[in-house]
Amino acid sequence: MSRGGRARPQAAGSSLAAGLVALFLVVALSLGGRGCDAAAAAAEVEEEQAPLDYREALAKSLLYFEAQRSGRLPYSQRVTWRGHSGLTDGLQQGVDLVGGYYDAGDHVKFGLPMAFTVTMLSWGAIDFGADIAAAGEWHHTLEAIKWGTDYFVKAHTEPFVYWAEVGDGDTDHYCWQRPEDMTTSRQAYRVDKDNPGSDLAGETAAALAAASIVFRRSNPHYSHLLLHHAQQLFEFGDMYRGSYDSSIEEVRSYYASVSGYHDELLWAALWLHRATGRDDYLRYAVDNADSFGGVGWAITEFSWDVKYAGLQVLAAKLLMEDEPQAAEHRGVLEQYREKAEHYLCACLGRNNGSNVDRSPGGMLYVRQWNNLQYASSAAFLLTAYSRYLSAGGSHRGLLRCPDGPAEPAELLELARSQADYILGRNPRRMSYMVAYGRRFPVQVHHRGASIVSHKEDNRFIGCMQGFDDWFGRGRPNPNVLAGAIVGGPNSRDEFRDDRGNYMQTEACTYNTAPMVAVFARLHRLTTAAADEDGSDSSPEECRRPEAALRLSAECR
Repeated sequence: MSRGGRARPQAAGSSLAAGLVALFLVVALSLGGRGCDAAAAAAEVEEEQAPLDYREALAKSLLYFEAQRSGRLPYSQRVTWRGHSGLTDGLQQGVDLVGGYYDAGDHVKFGLPMAFTVTMLSWGAIDFGADIAAAGEWHHTLEAIKWGTDYFVKAHTEPFVYWAEVGDGDTDHYCWQRPEDMTTSRQAYRVDKDNPGSDLAGETAAALAAASIVFRRSNPHYSHLLLHHAQQLFEFGDMYRGSYDSSIEEVRSYYASVSGYHDELLWAALWLHRATGRDDYLRYAVDNADSFGGVGWAITEFSWDVKYAGLQVLAAKLLMEDEPQAAEHRGVLEQYREKAEHYLCACLGRNNGSNVDRSPGGMLYVRQWNNLQYASSAAFLLTAYSRYLSAGGSHRGLLRCPDGPAEPAELLELARSQADYILGRNPRRMSYMVAYGRRFPVQVHHRGASIVSHKEDNRFIGCMQGFDDWFGRGRPNPNVLAGAIVGGPNSRDEFRDDRGNYMQTEACTYNTAPMVAVFARLHRLTTAAADEDGSDSSPEECRRPEAALRLSAECR
């Protein structure tokens, strides 16, 4: 068991759990009026002992992206309390910017976190596509990615022009309305040669390059289109350098690029190398490794802003899988790998004191505001790296940490502990994924979810009326934002389910995106799902869930 996780109940414990439940029920009957409390306690014990349903978590996580859609919704829309919105986006500027995602509980379309969301969905689909398909969610994953990439193509109206944002946070936050009723500004903001945004261009290039790999087989024409835009955006970001929040003042209070743009350019170059196989993109990441901080920054977070840990893992993967082009650049790629290991060892608590903090309940903790974004992104990198370590190649083996090496299984176990914490294996026994489990946040800070659906009541709700009639009432949201992962608890595992507590109850697309692949992987391993051809040729001992979770070299 990792230090941060609760022990998974052993198979032999199932009879014990059944006995405890039976005992509680007997006591409940004997207590008469107090039986309801005892029965509730018995139900809690039973739920605590029951295995988590990662497939349900995967399905709901993809459902969440449908609730965040902007634009004209398709007939296949499953979140039926949502309707069309933002249908005139870009009209004022003479461009079509309809579509894309709202990032969280408001209605601004912020380009940087939206692109990171799509990059992470695509990375998960590339590395864990078989696991997603085995769970029956491949089609919905493609839909979630394409809803973002369609918008990115629209927003890239000229080679050196990209529309970065629609709406602004200040006027948007002044109102509390359904997206279908929006009266706030839909001003659009762009980056161009005179107002550069290398970080935004780089992240969007990374998203489009990664997505081009996802669609390569099923839709080669679309894949080629995405790659074309990715290459142009990378050229734009590299040729006209600057941070997008220096060009667009309106974004600074919401998604300022604190890490600068160097990490996004390296990130984009590595994704373009993976998409094209061209050595010039790899050489870019090698030649700029030192000056751009790729092999200098030892980071203990991975997020929509700070990409270093992610790009370091990508670079390390080239070495670990004996990529032919990596041999020439082995020295620099080894430096990238050292920094990737720094991050992973910090998560494991084996980094000679420079570690990621943990709450008493085992949650990886980076900062107070929306901390689960860091736990989910860490879970993804841990899951991916455990697989890379277990794959073939000369670097197959252990994670090298200052305080002792770690088996691939230990990385996966820590990832599992974070997933389990999110799904309710925590001191509060609360799932921080909405609509999963018996207890989850019901006052999510989300305009659309907190106001009666326009399909039930189509009367217009004004800017301040939403605050007066809906925001301040202390009752559950009328619409369930299924699959949303909220900001989550503080460093002491404390959480207050209150709509006004946006630091903890607001959900973001980039919280959920990394978990799609993690849930798919855990589902595949714990259920010993069949391979894509319907057979399971792994050794018999690997088909047992507890063995699969250990992820030995043979059970990957």
